[in-house]
Amino acid sequence: MKSLQLKANVLSIFIFVLLIGIWYVSTLTAGSGSSSSSASGMTPEQIEYQKLMGKDIDSQKSTGFPSPAQMMKAIGYQLSNPFYDNGPNDKGIAIQLGFSLLRVGLGFVLASLIAIPFGFVIGMSPLLFKAFDPFIQILKPISPLAWMPLALYTIKDSAQSGIFVIFICSIWPMLINTAFGVSSVKREWLNVASTLEVSPFRKAFLVILPAAAPTILTGMRISMGIAWLVIVAAEMLVGGTGIGYFLWNEWNNLSLTSVIFAVLLIGIVGMVLDLCFAKLQEWVTYVE
Repeated sequence: MKSLQLKANVLSIFIFVLLIGIWYVSTLTAGSGSSSSSASGMTPEQIEYQKLMGKDIDSQKSTGFPSPAQMMKAIGYQLSNPFYDNGPNDKGIAIQLGFSLLRVGLGFVLASLIAIPFGFVIGMSPLLFKAFDPFIQILKPISPLAWMPLALYTIKDSAQSGIFVIFICSIWPMLINTAFGVSSVKREWLNVASTLEVSPFRKAFLVILPAAAPTILTGMRISMGIAWLVIVAAEMLVGGTGIGYFLWNEWNNLSLTSVIFAVLLIGIVGMVLDLCFAKLQEWVTYVE
C-alpha cells in the first residue's frame, strides 16, 4: 500500500511539472509576437485607474494569458500581506477567505442541527419517510442560487442571505444520507437491543448512531463540497466581502493573475475541507 501511494505521489508530481511546462511553452509562444506597447495588457486609462486604486501594476502585467513566472509573482504579492484592510472594496486575501469560511461554517452548522436529528426521525419511521419524501424530492433539485432573490427580499441583508443559501443547499444531502443510514442499520443489532430492553434514547446513541455514522459523514462531506461551491457564486452576486467577491472584483480590475490565484485558492481550500471529512469518515468506519 505504501509503495502504491509513493508511486501515485511521484506520478502526481510528474503530471504537475508537465502541466507547468505546457503552460510555460504556451505563454512563451503566445507572447513572442506581442509588441511592447501591449505588454501590460491594459490601456493607459486602465493602468492609471489601477494606480489610483493602489494596485501593483507590475504584478498584473501579462502578455495575454499570464505565464507561470507572472503567476508566482502575483501569488507572492497576494500572500505578502494577506491581512491588510484598506476599506470595503480592498481587503487582503486572508480576510476575504475568512468571511467565506465563516458564512459556510454558519450555514453548514445550522443545516446540521436540523438535517441530522430530522433524518434520524424519518429514518426510524418508514411512514414519516414516505410522507416527507415527495417534499424532499421537490426541494432537493432546486438550485441554491434560485433561493437568493427570495432570501434578499425577506432577510434584506446580503451576508445573512449568503448564509441562508449555504443552509438550504447543505441540508438535503445530510438529511437524505442520515435517513438512509439510520434505516439501513442491521436488523439483528436492533433486535439484540430490544431483547436487552435498551431504552430508545440509548438505542439511538449506542446502536444506531455508530452504525449510521459513516453514511451521515458522507452526507456532510457532500454538503460541505456543495456549500463551498455555492458560496463563491453567491458572493459574486451579492458582493461585499468573500473570496467570490474578490474573484469578481479582480476580474473587473482586469487582473487575470489575481483571478487565477483566486481560482487556485478556492480549489485548494475545497480539497482541504474534503480531506478533513474523509479523515473523519475513516475514524468512524468499522472494518470487519
